[in-house]
Order: sequence, then structure tokens, then C-alpha cells
Amino acid sequence: MAAYSPVIFGIEGLNVSADEEAFFYDVRPWGIILFARNIESRDQLRGLTDSLREMSGRADLPILIDQEGGRVARLKPPLVTAYPPMGLYGDMFAADQARAIEAARLGAALLAHDLYELGINIDCAPCLDLRLPETSNVIGDRAFGDDVTRCVALGRAFMDGLGMGGTLPVVKHMPGHGRALVDSHQELPRITADRATLEQTDFEVFKQLNDALIGMTGHLLYEAIDAETVSTCSKPVIDCIIRRHIGFDGLLMSDDISMSALSDDIGARVTAALMAGCDMVLHCNGDMSEMQNVAAALPSRPSVDAAPRIQRVDDALHMLASEVPKGARKVWGELMGDVFPESQNAL
Repeated sequence: MAAYSPVIFGIEGLNVSADEEAFFYDVRPWGIILFARNIESRDQLRGLTDSLREMSGRADLPILIDQEGGRVARLKPPLVTAYPPMGLYGDMFAADQARAIEAARLGAALLAHDLYELGINIDCAPCLDLRLPETSNVIGDRAFGDDVTRCVALGRAFMDGLGMGGTLPVVKHMPGHGRALVDSHQELPRITADRATLEQTDFEVFKQLNDALIGMTGHLLYEAIDAETVSTCSKPVIDCIIRRHIGFDGLLMSDDISMSALSDDIGARVTAALMAGCDMVLHCNGDMSEMQNVAAALPSRPSVDAAPRIQRVDDALHMLASEVPKGARKVWGELMGDVFPESQNAL
């Protein structure tokens, strides 16, 4: 495997600046993540993803985005079709399981095909966290529901659909963000549930979907597992829970290390996350001074444990193709028409 730094960076604007190009040439990040600030039009976005690949010399450069549907959608109409929040599929599941599963699978396939056409090959979705009534709305309708059965069935359908559309999924937020009472973008959530409860609920969803190639941590403090250290930087959480109990052997990337749930300086965050067992760190905001500090703390190549996981993802990216069945938009629109009228715009 070529020597890429175990990091995913954002960029600041609609194009790669000269400073960013020089920085990326030196650091050789494994991937790039895009946000709404990087998107103006379909032609501009396709030009950006093409240029990122040309600069990197990698035809399968990982280019990521958060495109879940609902309020977490970096690409919006009229550039792409509107897709519902995952919670809507969960509501459908309560009334008709088969219809909800097929709608989630086709909806994800169509969403992925939109990304595939624009040169984006990894989607940071689905959100496999539980949606619980007492917890922060940072998850809310981004989750499929409040029970393991529903989240697993719809999570599997969504993952399969993304693959059908030519995009790799990222399951998040491991090992479960659903019990957070506060938004980890702003402060560190403390999870007080006992381990047995977590293993039967939050952790169980990820355990049943542990064959995903990529997972993302959440920044949380699980008092029953490690009462001192945020999960992204906690060896007990990553080794004992994510790797051993959940059985996840895919590429584990951190959530954005610039989030306020983390309190150390940015370089210390990088070191702590990698030492705890993350394979890859994610830094999203495109701030050059922060990225330079991240780069200074990075090893020159992934760890021995991370290398084969990253290679499996690289191999899968090379094989991606969009294979959405002819007529899928029409079928999806018919499945969704009475609960998500925007689906009719896809026909």
C-alpha cells in the first residue's frame, strides 16, 4: 500500500487553493471530505472532484460527504433530489416493514448515484444511533428509530442501497450516540447508562452490522466503560467495545477532531485518537493553521493494524460502480409519495 497519511481533511472553498495543493502534496492525506461551502453547481463540483484526483494522482481518491437526507445534506435541490431523513423510513417501518426496507434501499441507491455522478465515492451514512425521547436532537430524526430491530433492518437496507448506487457507506457514530443529552459539536456528552443496557441496545445495532468497511466514532464519555476519556481517544472503548464486543474490523475513523467535545490542543487529539486505536483522523473545517498542526502530529503512514483495513477500503473503491435498476426512481416515488411528496420531483 502506498504511504498516505492516516487523515481526511476538508478544504476551504469552491476550488483547491495553491496553498492547499502544496500542503496536500506534502502531507498526502488518505482522503478529502466536502461540505456545502465547497459546492456551487454540479459542473463546479464535478470539476473539483476531478481536480482533487488529478492532483493526488489517485483515480480512486476517497472523497467523502455527509449526505444522509433530511437536515444533514450538503447537496440540496436543485443540484440533486431531496431525500428524507432516516427517521421517516423508521416511521414507515412501524406500519409496513417490507415497504420501508425497500424504500430505504432504493432511496439510498438513488442518493448514492447522485454522489457517484459527481465524483463522490464515500457517504458518511447511515446513522445507526438510537433515537431516544430524552436525548439531544443532534441525532433526532437522523436515526431510524428507538429499537434495535428497526435500526438494523433499515441500516442494512440503506448500506446495501448506497453500495448499489456506487458509494461506500460509513456507519456512525460508534459505539452509539443516541443517549447523548448534549450536542457533541458543542460539548462532551456523558453517557450514564450501565454496560449491560448499552450492550443490549446501542452497541447491539453496530454489532449486527459489524461487516461495514468503514465506521466513524462519536465523541462521548461512557461512564461505565471509561469514565475519564472521550471515546474517540479511549483504548477501552475502541479495543474492548468497538473491536472486541461489537466485532468491528473495518476502517475506524474519528469524528471531526475539531469539535468542542474534545478539549486538548489539536495535535494532542490526533495522537490520542490514533494511540487509542482509530485508524484515521478526520479534520473538517479547512483551516490551514489547524491542518498544519494536525499534520505535524501525524505518523508518516498508517499503523500496522490499520494498513489492511485501509487496503480493503481502497480495493472496494476501485470496484465501485452504480448499478441502480432502471425505473428505480419511479418505484421509489411510488413507495414514498404519500409520506414524502418531494419524492415525486425525482420522477
